[in-house]
Amino acid sequence: MPELKRLHADHAPAVLAFELANRTYFAASISDRGDDFFDQFSDRYNASLAEQEAGVCAFYVLVAGDGSALGRFNLYDLEDGTARLGYRVAQQIAGRGVATATVQELCRLAAARHGLRTLRAATSHDNVASQKVLTKAGFVPVGPAAPADLGGKSGTWYQRDLQP
Repeated sequence: MPELKRLHADHAPAVLAFELANRTYFAASISDRGDDFFDQFSDRYNASLAEQEAGVCAFYVLVAGDGSALGRFNLYDLEDGTARLGYRVAQQIAGRGVATATVQELCRLAAARHGLRTLRAATSHDNVASQKVLTKAGFVPVGPAAPADLGGKSGTWYQRDLQP
């Protein structure tokens, strides 16, 4: 059974392998991270760990029994009880309810561990899978998302109020 774990320095090889293995799959529905992301992975990864340590963000990895990464679930811009949610799951587990279940688990963690009251997530109009995940996880549409919010694509902001 996969386990949601707080991002740690030891996860770097598995996270890089996950991003590389699923790059083409992700690019079909969300903006590609670009070659610079991979060329500077180590520096960016360490910067993410520093942001997490500073309490600005909280990053999680869905880890399989063999230690491989199956997904990333992130809380950005933690401020005033609110954060933005971002996530991506490996193609091999897509469509099986794993993303929905893990987003629901992260909602519980966001309230219990991070003291958050509200999560927001944006998804493009053509990313139907993500819209389904958010809706099934209790998010509701709250307004349009600008292309600047979604790597050049138009979409919708979703929001979920968390239980204390």
